[in-house]
Amino acid sequence: MNGLKTLLIALSLTFICGTSSFAGKIKLDHVEPMFWWANMTNPKLQVMIHGENISDCRVAIDYPGVTVERVIKTYNPNYLFLDLLINKSAQAGTFDILFTNKGKTKATYNYELKQRRAGSAQRKGFDTSDVVYLTMPDRFSNGNPDNDSVDGMNDKLDRENPDGRHGGDIQGIINHLDYLQELGITAIWNTPLMEDNMAKVSYHTYAISDFYKIDARYGTNEDYARLSAEAKKRGIKLIIDIVTNHSASAHWWMKDLPSKDWVHTFPTFTNSNHRKSTTNDPYVSKVDYDLNFNGWFDTSMPDLNQKNDLLLTYLTQNTIWWIEFADLGGVRVDTYPYNDKDAMALYAAAIMNEYPNFNVVGETWLSTAAEISYWQEDALNHDGYNSNLPCVMDFSLLEAMTKAFDEKENWNKGLIRLYNSLSFDYFYPHPENLFTFMENHDTDRMMTVLNGDMRKYKMLMSFLLTTRGIPQLYYGGEILMEGRKSDGDGVMRIDFPGGWEGDARNAFTKEGRTERENEAFDFLKKLLNYRKDNPVLHTGKLKHFVPQDETYVYFRSNEEKTIMVIMNNDEDKAKTVDRKRFDEVMSGFISAKNVMTDEKLNDISTIEVPAKSVMILELR
Repeated sequence: MNGLKTLLIALSLTFICGTSSFAGKIKLDHVEPMFWWANMTNPKLQVMIHGENISDCRVAIDYPGVTVERVIKTYNPNYLFLDLLINKSAQAGTFDILFTNKGKTKATYNYELKQRRAGSAQRKGFDTSDVVYLTMPDRFSNGNPDNDSVDGMNDKLDRENPDGRHGGDIQGIINHLDYLQELGITAIWNTPLMEDNMAKVSYHTYAISDFYKIDARYGTNEDYARLSAEAKKRGIKLIIDIVTNHSASAHWWMKDLPSKDWVHTFPTFTNSNHRKSTTNDPYVSKVDYDLNFNGWFDTSMPDLNQKNDLLLTYLTQNTIWWIEFADLGGVRVDTYPYNDKDAMALYAAAIMNEYPNFNVVGETWLSTAAEISYWQEDALNHDGYNSNLPCVMDFSLLEAMTKAFDEKENWNKGLIRLYNSLSFDYFYPHPENLFTFMENHDTDRMMTVLNGDMRKYKMLMSFLLTTRGIPQLYYGGEILMEGRKSDGDGVMRIDFPGGWEGDARNAFTKEGRTERENEAFDFLKKLLNYRKDNPVLHTGKLKHFVPQDETYVYFRSNEEKTIMVIMNNDEDKAKTVDRKRFDEVMSGFISAKNVMTDEKLNDISTIEVPAKSVMILELR
């Protein structure tokens, strides 16, 4: 806590002006964004300049189509913010930003406007046709041992330490893109890859110390762009994980804040109350509301103040910069309900205005559809709030899935949990655009929840990949990896076997997997590739029937196909389903193909489903 006290004292001192001497040249410590693009939808650009006493300078730009609209100074003389207008007439190229004082040039920055990719503004984001694969890069694969420990980076390689750096990197992900393509994955979400230079437990990279730089232990900005390009060749989109709520206490600006209100400060460390329900509580007290939004997420994560217009613009442009730079197919925003909600509505609107066909998903870790839906754009909220956020994470359905297959059926337990969860979809203005998942880096591994039961695993995976929404898998789920959060995050987030040279086995290959792991992998591969090739499971109408006799039946249908899914949750007994109950959907169908076995069923008047299993049928 002494270190935190020192940091808070430093924050109070940061606004004391430095030396008044202005005889020599100025070193520009940071110019962000470092470059931009011509012909963006939004012609406005804000450039943050950081250098000692830079605010004493006048600014000039002489380049056709680029105008300095405003120069903004803050309490801190070491910052200038330049509002530029980049007209449609501006061509790609470079120009000098001149900083002068009393007629003398004190600094020059050669700024570049790059040429946008063809069709960049119309880029398509991830959607219901995709299955997203989440990796924690440090724990997935080490493709370049030369960057395991890097000079100037505090946290060094320590693979024996669950909370240490293990060496996974961008090259490791690139090396296994063919593996993901074979599995049937169409989008990758990596936990943050931007620099996290905290002294310890930096492997998760959610405490970002440089928003414009890939962590050197993962690679370079160019490596990240190469990952996106290589993924795209295989029909795989790349989704970036963005953190807008907080930075790292090791971020360079924490030693010299741009303004007094850049971060939320308190006399002593003050944690968020993590009561996200205060967001839309009609009876909420101001003290509780403010503590959720303004308290720090952790001692090492200063809470950013999105109400500061300069900071909000900085965060918004940073996201757009990465989308444009790396040709991305989506954004996931961390800890969404901890941010200032009105500021984030502007943030989301700006991104979607620049890329109308894009998708942004917010981490909305709440329990019910009523709470989660508040954060999706166009929701009919009691306070009139519109987040402009297209996609939200369906934690409510996750909670139902973690219990449904692992408990005895009764009135309100078992498969009825799935039915009931979906029945509240009327809360969502866009229920198809929900991010669905059975596990991620912050939850117990599903095979641990299911006590290693392969039958339950297949049922859960089948539901996830055939119901509505955009399904997300977690690295190693395809080979039944286990882990319990109560053992510690670092222990739970284990290395993928075979991702490191010298590993005892290589589970990226069939030969390196156990018979049981291959059973799971092959099952998932079959279902994923079927899903990829059949739009009925992307956009088909969903109709389900109240579970009876430990069975749950639902259909996905479009003009071309109808898929019937039958789940039998009984531990021991096969169940026979009579089609008469489902005639409103099944009328006219006389046979079916079992999607997973390719077996043809010539008589579907009654269908027998083995104990604790699922049957996916393509009706004919």
